[in-house]
Amino acid sequence: MKVSNETKVGAIAIVAICLLILGFNFLKGNRVLSKSMTFYGNFANVQGLTVSNPVFISGMQVGRVSSIDPAKNLRSIQVSLEIGKDVDIPSNSIAVIKPNPITNTSIEIILGDAAIPLKDKDTINTEASQGILEEISKEVNPVLAVVKKAAGSLDSLVNNLNSALNPASKNNMQASLQHIEKITASLQISAEGLESILKKEKGSLSETMDHVNSVTGNLAQNNHRVNNLLANLDSASGKLASLDLNPVMDGLNESIRNLQTAISKFSNGEGTAGRVMNDPALYDNLVKTSIKLNTLLDDIRINPKRYFSLVGSKKKAPLKEPVPIEKSGEKSNQ
Repeated sequence: MKVSNETKVGAIAIVAICLLILGFNFLKGNRVLSKSMTFYGNFANVQGLTVSNPVFISGMQVGRVSSIDPAKNLRSIQVSLEIGKDVDIPSNSIAVIKPNPITNTSIEIILGDAAIPLKDKDTINTEASQGILEEISKEVNPVLAVVKKAAGSLDSLVNNLNSALNPASKNNMQASLQHIEKITASLQISAEGLESILKKEKGSLSETMDHVNSVTGNLAQNNHRVNNLLANLDSASGKLASLDLNPVMDGLNESIRNLQTAISKFSNGEGTAGRVMNDPALYDNLVKTSIKLNTLLDDIRINPKRYFSLVGSKKKAPLKEPVPIEKSGEKSNQ
């Protein structure tokens, strides 16, 4: 079957027209092949919003503005939003117009937390936008507050500086500078004096260091002697540690026990010394013997002729008791 040229031209024209329509809708942002849902929002001011402006959710474009239908009194404007069917929008979501002086005005949908999504042809809640100037002012206000605070601090600093630069303060600062100059001069004089002292004592210090070096040299030279001395001490301590001191300690303990036994016997009156110290009769006899011996000595002293004369003297009777010390002294004086 032979197709005529007219048929071919007509088919090509139909395909071109279809492609033109699809391309035009695609460029306008219309969904040609995919299905979509339409939601309605009522605004008092669309702020330059036009058909085909984008609709965003969380910064992602999910649709476009399909139509804008104002009321006759222009107090309310209905905006139709064409959203893809694969997007679930909670029923308490809010649509807000976002003006942008650089690019096109758009609509931002703030998702809610309702469990029931919006259905096709439902009306979505809207909220008036504050405008680009108000948003800029929100961002600028904190900065202005900081600048105002900094200006106040700067003003306070200037006032403090002015108060510090009054004539009295200037005089005080000049006096302080003069004192600082005097202190600096004194420090310089002290430094010069210290330098002169160090110069004078430099010879003594060097001599002292020479002595120290000499002592350390002698120690280094006699290091072997010190080692020998330490070795001898180590050997002596080893020998002392190796001595068996147990017999010596046993003998010492035995001597202490014998001494304790002797002292005990002496205290109890055992033995000759113990009896002498603890026998009262022997003590009395010793006292009587001492008295008689004193009496004899006093008699010999008073009547020597009785004992040393050939004839003897019998006129005076012998003494029967010792003469008291005071009486014997008086007779000897006579």
